[in-house]
Amino acid sequence: MAEGGRGEGPNRNRPHPHNLQGVLRLAVEAGSASEEPPSSAPMSEERRAWLQEVLSETCKGGFDEVQQIKQCLAVLSREGAGEEEEGEEEEEEVEGAKEEALDLLSDLCENLDNAQDLMKLGGLDLAMSRCLTDPSSGIRWRAAHLIGSACQNLPGVQCHLLTQGALPRLLSLVDKDPSDTVRVKALYAVSCLVRELEVGLTDFLSHDGFSVLMRGMQSGLEKLRTKAAFLLQNLLTSHPEHRETLIAMGMVQQLVSLLRLDHSPFHEHVLGALCSLVSEDPRGVAECRDPHLRLEGLLKDRARELRDRVECQEELEFCDRLLWTCFGPQPEESGMDR
Repeated sequence: MAEGGRGEGPNRNRPHPHNLQGVLRLAVEAGSASEEPPSSAPMSEERRAWLQEVLSETCKGGFDEVQQIKQCLAVLSREGAGEEEEGEEEEEEVEGAKEEALDLLSDLCENLDNAQDLMKLGGLDLAMSRCLTDPSSGIRWRAAHLIGSACQNLPGVQCHLLTQGALPRLLSLVDKDPSDTVRVKALYAVSCLVRELEVGLTDFLSHDGFSVLMRGMQSGLEKLRTKAAFLLQNLLTSHPEHRETLIAMGMVQQLVSLLRLDHSPFHEHVLGALCSLVSEDPRGVAECRDPHLRLEGLLKDRARELRDRVECQEELEFCDRLLWTCFGPQPEESGMDR
């Protein structure tokens, strides 16, 4: 093809698009770039060949992603090196390859179609049965992250994982795994399974999930405390019908004890959860008024500390709401009349 002619435009000097939307965009651009008015003439052979090439590459790209998933699963299915002379070195290579495979699968599962393909190919079952129990913490946390990434916004995948027993395994990791990173990633996966999914919440309740969240908030791990408090607040906001259960568990007292720890960003979610517990619930209000908790003074002190901190205004609002709900209108200096 001669350089500088119109035939040079749409095909040779630009990358192929990776999806059908990109193909259509390029086709529109190619048509609008013409200096001639539109006509009803048939598509030229050159233009037809170009579009066929792009469509072929696009479809191949989609097929390649499925192939990548299959290749990753083959890597994850590999056994260790055993007791061969260079077993330790080979074991490290296998471990590294599995970590890379899990990372790639997590990236691929940002596409919902790939997440469903991973499920159909048995990849999620493999992640649960082998990777979540792997001796390597690097493989365990990546498997938990993959499970969370794959099931977000996909009820079919979520339900499949629940029927395969994913939730109790993940809750056990949150509670007991020796690796901090594994515990945090496992809680991320738990959140992806139970939020906005009624059957997931039912499974969560049947495995005493709220107690796991409380133990997470009582841990010394800041990320885990924050994620546990956020999930508790979210579940109480979405499912207020479980207030009575949590109040009966002594959740009010437990949350107030957490507020007495050194101030931390996770306290915002603790206060939010307390607000949900007392909202339209006389028993929750009565629990907060228990003089042994000394909650009123705690809230007033916290409100004074936060008053001029712009980054803590939502936490301050929770303090003010609890004071109003549990202890009545406050003097102007408490901030209720701001």
